[in-house]
Amino acid sequence: MQIGTAAPTTTELAAAKHHFIHHKSIKDSYNVGAFEKDAISLLDKLFETKDVIIMVGGSGLYVDAVIKGLDYFPNVEPSIRESLNHDLKTKGLTFLQEQLKELDPISYKTMAIANPHRVIRALEICIGSKQPYSSFLNKNKNKRRFKTITIGLSAEREMIYHRINRRVDIMMQLGLLEEVKALMLFQDLNALNTVGYKELFKYLNEEYELDFAISEIKKNTRRFAKRQLTWFKRDKSTLWFDYLTNVEAIIVKVNHLIGKN
Repeated sequence: MQIGTAAPTTTELAAAKHHFIHHKSIKDSYNVGAFEKDAISLLDKLFETKDVIIMVGGSGLYVDAVIKGLDYFPNVEPSIRESLNHDLKTKGLTFLQEQLKELDPISYKTMAIANPHRVIRALEICIGSKQPYSSFLNKNKNKRRFKTITIGLSAEREMIYHRINRRVDIMMQLGLLEEVKALMLFQDLNALNTVGYKELFKYLNEEYELDFAISEIKKNTRRFAKRQLTWFKRDKSTLWFDYLTNVEAIIVKVNHLIGKN
């Protein structure tokens, strides 16, 4: 999955020590909770010899899991999620959204209800615990033993979208379609239900024309980027820099904040 995940190149991997790159199989069950434990365990070791660690990533939930900790949720019967997934297929997302609106109006108003995974997660907690999903948020989180400086790079939305469209074209030129073909046997795995793979699976299953599948990858990536911006802009402590800012200027600012004048 080198191309579709835009993993660091061998040159980039050689330039700096990386962690969590291709460390799991697509067949492995892995989630944000497991990532939090693995990341914190690694950080504890790294901080024995390093003063500063750099974390790079685009998933707000996974970033927050490391720097803020996860909310605790009770275990619920797996059959609840199975039933909700069945409802999604047979009755549609709107049905689940209305159910969430009734059981947890706060989550309905504040969460990304266009994301079926988030809606199903909230509903399974509501149904399994008989309490609103929102009632478990921001309580009893583990305190971190490190401080965090968050850096964001900004650009005009038109530029971001242009870069996304160009990036998808480059990925296709690099052989994304061939990469997806090699994964056809595993197309039902959750790890492959992601942008770039699911659209090309539909092309290979003759549900989409190739041009349309590529346009869908671009559209869905743009939507993902929009959600990323919304998520990260909620954190008022983030230091935003225009993407053309000289790297040295950013380093000077960071060094000042950590006391390295």
